[in-house]
Amino acid sequence: MGLQEFQVIGRHLPTTNEPNPKIYRMRIFAPNEVVAKSRFWYFLRQLKKVKKASGEIIGVNVIHEAKPLKVKNFGIWLRYDSRSGTRNMYKEFRDLSRADAVKSLYQDMAARHRARFRSIHILRVVEIAKSDDVRRPYIKQLLTPNLKFPLPHRVGKSAATFVANRPSTF
Repeated sequence: MGLQEFQVIGRHLPTTNEPNPKIYRMRIFAPNEVVAKSRFWYFLRQLKKVKKASGEIIGVNVIHEAKPLKVKNFGIWLRYDSRSGTRNMYKEFRDLSRADAVKSLYQDMAARHRARFRSIHILRVVEIAKSDDVRRPYIKQLLTPNLKFPLPHRVGKSAATFVANRPSTF
């Protein structure tokens, strides 16, 4: 499930009482434009007194990542329905784009909390610019300068096919 970030803009239909209704804009992560519009109406119906039958979508745009080749840290605030109630949560991810970080969030929530796509509401996604602002230790450990990963159990190439002693792989 590849996610994209959409900007959906919509409003209530103009009436005689309200000729210029308020315009609402949401940034929604969805696999395609149809799902993004559906999620827009779902959230707008919860937040304001506007539904699809009495509203219109002005525009749908895909938001692309400014620097898709730079690794960034993201903080994500979310709300999800667990088996015992609704929970608020803050999680951090290290990824190339906001959409990839949100995809990692959905995978993580499915694995750790058995939360489905429909029960997760993303409230905010923020790129963490300063490394001092990172809160979680599993992201902090990746921020150390000159970080090296050991490559254990490497088998070196030997000149002869048969040798008298075993190779050292430590």
